[in-house]
Amino acid sequence: SPKFLVNISILIVAVVIFLLVLHHNFLGLSDLLKRELSDSNPLGLQPIDFIPAVPQRLADERNDKEISVVITASDERLGGAIAAMNSIYRHTRSNVVFYIVTLNNTVDHLRLWLRNTALKNLRYHILDFDPRVLEGKVQVDPQKADTLKPLTFARFYLPSLVPHAEKAIYVDDDIIVQDDILELYNTPLKPGHAAAFSDDCDSTTNKVAVRGAGNQYNYIGFLDYKKETIRKLAMKASTCSFNPGVFVANLTEWKLQNITKQLEKWMALDVAEELYSRTLAGSITTPPLLIVFYKQHSSIDPMWNVRHLGSSAGKRYSPQFVKAAKLLHWNGHFKPWGRTASYAEVWEKWYVPDPTGKFSLIRRHSEAYEAK
Repeated sequence: SPKFLVNISILIVAVVIFLLVLHHNFLGLSDLLKRELSDSNPLGLQPIDFIPAVPQRLADERNDKEISVVITASDERLGGAIAAMNSIYRHTRSNVVFYIVTLNNTVDHLRLWLRNTALKNLRYHILDFDPRVLEGKVQVDPQKADTLKPLTFARFYLPSLVPHAEKAIYVDDDIIVQDDILELYNTPLKPGHAAAFSDDCDSTTNKVAVRGAGNQYNYIGFLDYKKETIRKLAMKASTCSFNPGVFVANLTEWKLQNITKQLEKWMALDVAEELYSRTLAGSITTPPLLIVFYKQHSSIDPMWNVRHLGSSAGKRYSPQFVKAAKLLHWNGHFKPWGRTASYAEVWEKWYVPDPTGKFSLIRRHSEAYEAK
């Protein structure tokens, strides 16, 4: 009957209106949930129900996790730290935060250099290192008191410097990065390993060297095997050493194993017994690390620590190899900000002039430099 048809029509309209209202409310709830999730999560992640499938590549690029990079900055080498940070910053889209370890008298100079140059958008924390933590752990020769460089030991204290990070990268100030630091950060560390270094004797650096480096590549170059304390460790003298100027640290594991305390123990023992080779290595920073990480470290890609560029004034590597290196390291006496150093022109591309004028490059007169 017509009355029945009208009732059915009204019912259908009511159901449709009800469904539309329900749908509208659901969308509102969905938006609210999305907003709340976005607000509460720094990455803006949402449950998969509310977002379409995202290509894996884009999902990876959205990773905003902080990459902690620790570097030291001493006043007389400040230009080195500045160039190193600039090269890292310019080669990555990742959220890199620098933890710049310095001494009290350098802080103002460093701040000025970072604020008043192209580095003003850098994310960083300046950390004032207290040399008193080294008392009783480092032998100070009264004749050479100024040769003690407290900042070289900062790497022993990584968990204190970067307390909230699970992982960190440490780099020396005489490096230049030519690739994305995220790749180095993602170096896989084996279970139970607190750090990954580049080994000396089997590294790419040594395989392509133009001439012999005159460096030691094994433990006997750093430790005095005539001392009973060293012999008792039963570490093979021929074991390949590693370079601690660039490494990736698992700070959770570092704290679990109390690596800092272990390193301090071997510093204090050296003060008491002179355990390290003074003649060959000339370093009191490397030996404690070699002992504590003996056969207990992972490896980084050797191209992430192409070193010995500062071993001599001559060129050790071909221009092609230097271009392919992911990280260049001028360890040795010939620094790229000094008078003579190989491939100083590569370093200089990343140097940012000091606005105070205190740090000035010693100009070189090589053909390579003139060509620039």
